[in-house]
Amino acid sequence: MRKFLLPLLFLFLFILESLFVQYLPKKVFGFERILVPHFLIIAILFLTIFVGKKQGIIYAAIFGLLFDIVYVEIIGIYFFLYPFIAYLINKLMQIMQANIIIVFLATLLGIALLEIGVYEMNSLIHVTTLDFLSFINLRLYPTLILNAVFIIIMGYPLKRLFEKHAEALRAE
Repeated sequence: MRKFLLPLLFLFLFILESLFVQYLPKKVFGFERILVPHFLIIAILFLTIFVGKKQGIIYAAIFGLLFDIVYVEIIGIYFFLYPFIAYLINKLMQIMQANIIIVFLATLLGIALLEIGVYEMNSLIHVTTLDFLSFINLRLYPTLILNAVFIIIMGYPLKRLFEKHAEALRAE
C-alpha cells in the first residue's frame, strides 16, 4: 500500500491543478491576472530534495509526459522541463542546506524557470503574442505568489511525508 501512496498523491495534485484553474474566477481581487497552479512540480521538487534525484527525475518525466499528453498541443515541453528543473534543483540543493526556507526559495526558482521556459518555447513557435514584460506582470508574478502560498500551506506536510518515505526506502 505504501508504494502506491506517492503515485496517488501526484495524480491527485495533477487533477487538483486542473480543478483549481477551472473554478478560479477570471478576476482575482479585482485584477485580471493569469494564475497558474504548479502543485505537481512543487511536490516533485520536494520529492527530489528530500528523497533523491533518481526518484524525483523519474516522477518528473512520467508526469511531465502525462501533462504534455493531457494539456499541451506539443509533446515534449513539460516532458523535458520537469526532469531538467528537478535535476537543476537537486544540484542546487547539493550546495545549499535543505532547510525549509531554502527549499521554499529553490522551489519558487524552479517554478519561475518552468514558467519562463514554457513562455520562451511558446514564443519561439509563435503560440503566444504576449511580450516578456507583460508575461512577467500578468502571469509570472501572480503564479509565483499563488504557488508560494501553496508551499507555505503544504510545505511542511510534504517535507514530513517525503522524509518518512526516504526513511522507509532506507529501511528496505
